[in-house]
Amino acid sequence: MTEIRVRFAPSPSGYLHVGGARTALFNWLFARHHGGKFILRVEDTDRNRSSDESIAAITNSLRWLLLDWDEGPEVGGPQGPYFQSQRGKVYQCYLDRLIAQDKVYRCFCSPEKLEEERTQALEKKKPPRYAGTCRDLGKDEITERICRGEQAVYRYINPRVGEVAFDDLVRGRVSFPTAEMDDFVIARADGSPLYNFAVVCDDLDMRISHVIRGDDHLSNTPKQLLLYQALGETPPQFAHVSQILGPDGSRLSKRHGATSIDSYRNEGFLAGAFVNFLVLLGWAYNDEREIFSLQELVEAFSLERVTSSPAIYNQDKLLWMNGLYLRQLTPDQLAAAVVPYLAQAGLVDPQCDPDEKLARVLGAVTLEQEKFKLLSDAPRLLNFLLVNDDEYPFEEDAVKKHLEGGKNEHILRDAAALLIKLEPFNLEHIEQAIRSYAEEKGLGVGKVIHPLRAALSGRNQGPGLFQMMEFLGRESCLRRIQRALDLFPRELPAGESD
Repeated sequence: MTEIRVRFAPSPSGYLHVGGARTALFNWLFARHHGGKFILRVEDTDRNRSSDESIAAITNSLRWLLLDWDEGPEVGGPQGPYFQSQRGKVYQCYLDRLIAQDKVYRCFCSPEKLEEERTQALEKKKPPRYAGTCRDLGKDEITERICRGEQAVYRYINPRVGEVAFDDLVRGRVSFPTAEMDDFVIARADGSPLYNFAVVCDDLDMRISHVIRGDDHLSNTPKQLLLYQALGETPPQFAHVSQILGPDGSRLSKRHGATSIDSYRNEGFLAGAFVNFLVLLGWAYNDEREIFSLQELVEAFSLERVTSSPAIYNQDKLLWMNGLYLRQLTPDQLAAAVVPYLAQAGLVDPQCDPDEKLARVLGAVTLEQEKFKLLSDAPRLLNFLLVNDDEYPFEEDAVKKHLEGGKNEHILRDAAALLIKLEPFNLEHIEQAIRSYAEEKGLGVGKVIHPLRAALSGRNQGPGLFQMMEFLGRESCLRRIQRALDLFPRELPAGESD
């Protein structure tokens, strides 16, 4: 069996986004499933748009997604270099082969002339194609014009008859009439390659067995297949995966919630959850199962299960899935993961003892873990547990329902009196004391719990009251109850005073 070798070849002109990340994931899973090689190749021939910052952002995003590469930047490999900008000798070698076999010709047509031809074709409602003006120039004329300093690109000689057909591993049989294609440019005057030629040279040189990419590249495939044919080489197998659309059926964009992979990481998504979500954009194991570990994906993945229909991006599903993964973490794991977000919000002191800091966060996380959807939720969910007793805010709704105008003052004062003498101050005794008090006063326990929660946390909704009180401790609970009494005192009738 031919060795499985696949590649992910990003252009370093920006960050890695959802579509590119899915392409990388599908290639990586295919390689790992078959025990093959996953190669990272950087298509940086456009130096005006490429940058070292983008290369670093892409490689960092791949690492976060746990997609390691067997050959490529930083790890090397036998088919390097893995930057197109460093592969000029490879491209020149293949170009020389095509020149020697009369498969290409020099074209001297100016950009202005080509644009004029294009405009005329569009006005006639015809597809713009090169007219073949320089196709039959004699060698003497070519030599003379080059000697005069005229610039000439290299065009492939399209056969113009027949068709280019191949069996796509996702889409099935695909064919393109060559009559609808022109003599396309493969290299600039200096011999530097254009995209389709460079890709063919690289895939041949790196012995790529399968090209798995988005179907936006489908139109490039016939040109690449013609070049393989001209070089007398066997092409790789192609698999064009469907595009990803927003919920409204339009092209995926930021307005649908999609952004760079780096942004997802900063926002607090877990790599495992994001990969799980990403693989389901165009692949399905069955109609019932959606949750997979990375190793389970490696074992289950196959191109036969990749659909040719467009995948629909669903931000709500991604958040749901991330929340599920967050709830599967141990409290220790979640606490360690949210510390940076809490430190950025000023809720933990980055200079304090790490063990002390983590212990405090761990207690808070344990109370609120079920509510997490993102790691970045931590400041919002945990702030009332971590700030000083006089700093947590009060929600307007909680105040109106339970505290304003001295509502439930007697309950708060009675609770404070209970807590002062409660020994030991632990979960069991706190719960027993509060429930006994409610029963003694003939109140439903909720009539006691809700105002106490509002006073202690400033919120209507929160963790279990008794667990929260144990976490805060006796002195903090007493200070918070007194703060609520002071902030929302009982309104006395006119003329009445204490």
